[in-house]
Amino acid sequence: MLPRYFFLILFSAMVINSPAQESMLPGIDYSFLDKLIAAAKVNYPKMRATKDKLKIAEYSIQKAKLDWFNVVSFTYLYSPNNSTTALVNPSLLNGYQFGFSTTIGGFLQKPVAVRSARMEYDIAKSNLDEYNMNLEAMVKQRYFIYVQQTAILNWRIKSLEGAESSLKEEKYKFEKGLEPFDIYNSALSTYSASVQFKIESEGAFLVAKTNLEEIVGVKLESIK
Repeated sequence: MLPRYFFLILFSAMVINSPAQESMLPGIDYSFLDKLIAAAKVNYPKMRATKDKLKIAEYSIQKAKLDWFNVVSFTYLYSPNNSTTALVNPSLLNGYQFGFSTTIGGFLQKPVAVRSARMEYDIAKSNLDEYNMNLEAMVKQRYFIYVQQTAILNWRIKSLEGAESSLKEEKYKFEKGLEPFDIYNSALSTYSASVQFKIESEGAFLVAKTNLEEIVGVKLESIK
């Protein structure tokens, strides 16, 4: 039973000596988080595509308005007063003659086209607003996971330091014949487990950092 008690005592000592690692909340920097969200809105490809769709919808409104000029056709005719035709067949319509023409169908279709373009713009604007909120949520989720994995890694590092210190002490006592092998072996097992936990935490930390940088679009170190 002695090795089990030793492990519990060692683990309790690690917890007592590392009170700053009991919560991830102190590690959250909301100012930095706002900068991450701003960077994601600029760099994330799908956000750029959503913004481009809104611009296209805006251009469609402008085009639909300008198409009004295509509904009306302008014509003119010039008949000089001193021409041979005018002398033989005098007419009151000599000189410049202007005219406009349109079609009822084309005239009625244009308001519908403008309203349709405005509706497409409203839909694109709603999609952009929705994606803004979704992107903010995704950045926050990945940032919180990143902070969580950072806190866990720091905890594992401190645990490994404590386990390494205890192992050195127990190894010294065992070699001097002051303690039995079981206690030294328990300290060795605790140290080996701490090394494994630290390596696993390093992997989880790197994955969380990569996922956050993927949506932000730049390295975290470049955001001040």
